[in-house]
Amino acid sequence: MSEVPKVGFISLGCPKALVDSERILTQLKTDGYNVVPDYDSANVVVVNTCGFIDSAVEESLDAIGEALAENGQVIVTGCLGVKADEILERFPKVLSVSGPQAYESVVGAVHKHAPIAHEHNPFLELVPPQGIKLTPRHYAYLKISEGCNHRCSFCIIPSMRGKLSSRDAGDVLSEAQRLKDAGVRELLIISQDTSAYGVDVKYRTAFWNGRPVKTSMKALCKALGELGIWVRLHYVYPYPHVDEIIPLMAEGLILPYLDIPFQHASPRILKLMKRPAAAENNLTRIRAWREICPELTIRSTFIVGFPGETDAEFEELLAFLEQAQLDRVGCFQYSPVEGAAANELPDPVSDDVKQSRFERFMQTQSLISQAKLQAKIGTRQIVLIDEVGESQAIARSASDAPEIDGLVHVAVDDYDIAPGDFIEVLITDANEHDLIARIPD
Repeated sequence: MSEVPKVGFISLGCPKALVDSERILTQLKTDGYNVVPDYDSANVVVVNTCGFIDSAVEESLDAIGEALAENGQVIVTGCLGVKADEILERFPKVLSVSGPQAYESVVGAVHKHAPIAHEHNPFLELVPPQGIKLTPRHYAYLKISEGCNHRCSFCIIPSMRGKLSSRDAGDVLSEAQRLKDAGVRELLIISQDTSAYGVDVKYRTAFWNGRPVKTSMKALCKALGELGIWVRLHYVYPYPHVDEIIPLMAEGLILPYLDIPFQHASPRILKLMKRPAAAENNLTRIRAWREICPELTIRSTFIVGFPGETDAEFEELLAFLEQAQLDRVGCFQYSPVEGAAANELPDPVSDDVKQSRFERFMQTQSLISQAKLQAKIGTRQIVLIDEVGESQAIARSASDAPEIDGLVHVAVDDYDIAPGDFIEVLITDANEHDLIARIPD
């Protein structure tokens, strides 16, 4: 039998791109390919790119260049792939270029440039029912839709990934069940706009396990909550119907965690950004959410130095931080992205002012985050174990999404625990980002 072709794979960008990579790898494995972690043994290398901001574009271009230098047989896909002419002009030896979600194109290119000589028998070369995953066994990203209907002025993602396209609720729930059956203990729900799930299909009724389930955010959350594992929501826009999700968190059906990219607090800047729900009174709603679910953790991201942002509007943003008391916050200095409408706005903010505002923003939020963590000392928390060492385990609480939030460092001594275990711990200390804990007597 001829040697099975080997594929190297580089996955860049956000969790949504990671899910695309998992789908491509699952199909390649189903088709009989072996996936290898190095350039030398690969017959072809696939690079799944990101094109969201300039730094991500450069990282993607560097990865393509490195793969060409080290291997020579390179297939490019992902968000940056929508600029095929530019990629091929810079790297004319690239074998194929396709955009995001172009799964058949990528797999077809692999078949063309690294053909399988023998007939593949899927019964002998099995692929796990949950597919190929690039995350640890005990958590997984679950993508519920593609694309986005918004046209935020700083963003070019809709031009890359298209309009909102919601997955059938039955398909989503069936995948969630397969992941749970494979040992996944935490599902991270992702999309470009999780709150808009089902809008494009008018919340049509789907079926799961013989029962009807509407293709809507609330119905999906309720059904996912029945699986008995952690369900964490990401990329949630603050539409009014998000209010209906908070009681589900208070009931323990899904994690009391919301990832909401507020982006700013000034009504004028939000209008310039063309943000959805810009007119909502977010402070009032946050207070109402916490009354219903006091343990709610809110993560958000903001942009400082957006074109036209005045000193007064930046101070308005800092005041919002003080009042909102958000748990987890990220901040970006505005960066013009090729093709974004915001590039044409007047009164750009200088790099020095952007940096100064960024530092003040992070200093303000750091004090809030530290106080939030200090308040948890002496409490008991259920945590999910990610890693286990000789004397310490790395875990996460309900407030901590993997890779973007803090950690819980647990002294374990002789306790018999493993990644994927849920355990109760006592919080004994905290630093700027993480919690220190032990297993209570």
